[in-house]
Amino acid sequence: MSIAAPHPQGHKAFPAAPRPLSPEALLNEEERGRILAKSALFAPPEATLPDGRKDLVGLSREELAAEMVAMGEKAFRAKQLWHWIYHQGERDFSRMSNIARPFQQKLAERFVIGRPDVGTEQTSTDGTRKWLFKFRDTQQVETVYIPDDDRGSVCISTQVGCTLSCSFCHTGTQKLVRNLGAAEIVGQFMAARDSYGEWPTPTGGEDEDGRRLSNIVVMGMGEPLYNYEAVRKALIIIMDHEGIALSRRRITLSTSGVVPVMDICGQELGVNLAVSLHAVRNDLRDILVPLNRKYPIDELLAACRRYPGVSNARRITFEYVMLRGVNDSAAEARELARLLKGIPAKVNLIPFNPWPGSDYQTSRPEQIREFSEILLAAGISCPVRRPRGRDILAACGQLKTESERARRA
Repeated sequence: MSIAAPHPQGHKAFPAAPRPLSPEALLNEEERGRILAKSALFAPPEATLPDGRKDLVGLSREELAAEMVAMGEKAFRAKQLWHWIYHQGERDFSRMSNIARPFQQKLAERFVIGRPDVGTEQTSTDGTRKWLFKFRDTQQVETVYIPDDDRGSVCISTQVGCTLSCSFCHTGTQKLVRNLGAAEIVGQFMAARDSYGEWPTPTGGEDEDGRRLSNIVVMGMGEPLYNYEAVRKALIIIMDHEGIALSRRRITLSTSGVVPVMDICGQELGVNLAVSLHAVRNDLRDILVPLNRKYPIDELLAACRRYPGVSNARRITFEYVMLRGVNDSAAEARELARLLKGIPAKVNLIPFNPWPGSDYQTSRPEQIREFSEILLAAGISCPVRRPRGRDILAACGQLKTESERARRA
């Protein structure tokens, strides 16, 4: 997909005119409405402190401007605040040097610039860092930074717990507690930047700007497309070129296959797509990824084929966890190559990362190698993901917190 350059006078990080949806995507509109309605049942609490002050993090530009107008200020104040919050990473209104002191005081009386509290911070022997973030209602998620030479990816969460119950995933053993709000999603990346001192936002071309936290993978706790509205809002904030300024090509969203929302995600955000596939037969994927019972493999792959902007230069990543004796045979590798024919794709082979109580074992190295060679012979790129952060339970499929949904009276 061609990425529109930001308008010199505007702030949009993506094209203003949405592409028309395909006939197949339009058929999903009713189901998408049901998904969004169900998502509202797990809505986060208001981003407001007990003393009534509102968190400015997570507000869109339009919402921030509306707050300024409600205070009797000009809307341009929102542009100033946006710069301080998302470019400078500043949390103290009194340090915003181009804002007069009386207005600084008014802001401090009404607002905060929040972050999640850091419950724990652990750093692996391989440099991976994991945070347990706590929110104002005491709920918690885990977020991980995975370094790669002089840069790396922040793996952010979108829900407290998960509703999908994938049998190989530790997060799947934790019932869904609630969705995260946009402030809580953006706040994870901002807190990670705090930890590494990466403020203000590095400037220059993205390949030369020296960012240590250079990429985002929406692959942490939860299914992001079951919390799409908050995820969409958060990623628009992150992509805004006057703030954090991370382009869509640096963001990858992973889904287990919420087919009705994949279409609109591709149309509105256009970020890179990763799909948690993990099996080539519906009967097995029904067990590993129970969402498959609702959106089976053929429907999922059809949605991948129509995802906007997919090309050999911008491939869909298919994630495939390697489970010994379960899904790692040569026959399954050949079937995977057949299924992906015609889709610009790469496959991430993920050696299973054990977690307490798991019933699966990691595939043997020689089996992973044979699986990889079959895919390579079919012309499919298939790197084997190197396990990172296993010693602190920060590797793929190992995230979990102790949060539980409050019982209803």
